[in-house]
Parts: sequence; C-alpha cells; structure tokens
Amino acid sequence: MGLVAASVAAVALVVALVQWLADHWWVAVAAAVLAGLGCAGWLRLRRDRAHWQEVRARGLRYAIAQLDTLHHQEFEQAIRELMRRDGCPDAARVGGRGDLGADVKATDPFGRRWVIQCKHRRDGERGVGTPDLQVLNGTARPVHLADVAVMVTNGRITTPARDFAEQQRLHLVDRRLLASWAAGSQPLWELLRALPPPRRPSAPS
Repeated sequence: MGLVAASVAAVALVVALVQWLADHWWVAVAAAVLAGLGCAGWLRLRRDRAHWQEVRARGLRYAIAQLDTLHHQEFEQAIRELMRRDGCPDAARVGGRGDLGADVKATDPFGRRWVIQCKHRRDGERGVGTPDLQVLNGTARPVHLADVAVMVTNGRITTPARDFAEQQRLHLVDRRLLASWAAGSQPLWELLRALPPPRRPSAPS
C-alpha cells in the first residue's frame, strides 16, 4: 500500500511539474539557453587551450638581435605574429601613412581590443620619448577604441615618457621586456601589469 501511494505521489508530482512548465514555458527556454551558453563556453575554453598548446609546440620565437636587424615594417609584422602566437587570430598590421598611431591591432582571448604602436630602433639604443606616446594616447582610445594601448620598442624608453605613460594608463614594452616576450612562451598580457578587466571569461591556459 505504501509503495502504491508513493508511486501515485510521484506521478502526481511529475504531472504537476509538467503542468507548471507548460504554464511557465519561458523558464524552460531560459534554462535551455543557459545550458547552451555554458556548453559553448566550455567548448571555447577547450578550443583555446588546444590552440595555446599548439602555439607552444610550434614555438614561434625571436631573439632580440633578430628584431634589431629588421626593417621597421618587418618589425611591425613580427609584433603582429607574436600577438597571433599568443592567441589573437585577428591580429593585423595596420601601420603606414595615416595610421593615426596604430601599427598593430588585435583582440585577445579575453575580448580586449589592443592597439600597438611600434618604434623600431636600428641601433637598439635610441629612446622613445613623450611625443611618441602623446600620439598613441591621443588616438588609441578615442579613434581606435582600444582597451589596451601599448608602445613596443626594441630601444629604451625615456624617464619622462615612462611618467607620462603611467599617468595616461599606457603600457610600455621596452627592449628588456620585448626580449622576454619574443623569446619566451608567455603571452604579453601575462607580462604587463594593471590591464583592464576581461570582456569575456575564457582564455588560453
């Protein structure tokens, strides 16, 4: 008797649940959408991890001496390739006449938009000063809609320029940091400090 009562109660509960879902169909739709988003996020994370493992296996590397010998356009292309190596498949070289301070643009796996200005120094010594950073600061966010504005050079960066960059939230990659980034296996966003928060959660690990 107790088993029959339990069975009846279970059936009644199922019927009630079905009826409730029929009356509140949007709950089922929302649950399906959330499940779909969760599955898509999981698949994206797996894809990003697989991509980063492939990147490490491929092992794109530049020695700083190699970068020193490049033409400035080749230097920009090398920076583009490093961003692609790091997981930015849309990284593109846009430098040239009328580039408005942007030589490379890319979107990182966190959804952040990067605008990079490149200053190649043939001798690897000549400094990047405040005027160069003023151009980047004036266009990166208002014109190119950057989340992360970066100056990359194989030379050095002057002290006044560093002070200006800190005030304006610009990120600097000087000769020392460039050598570490180009020759290593860490993406640039793991080497820079005080980056803006991600726009989306998934990223290579």
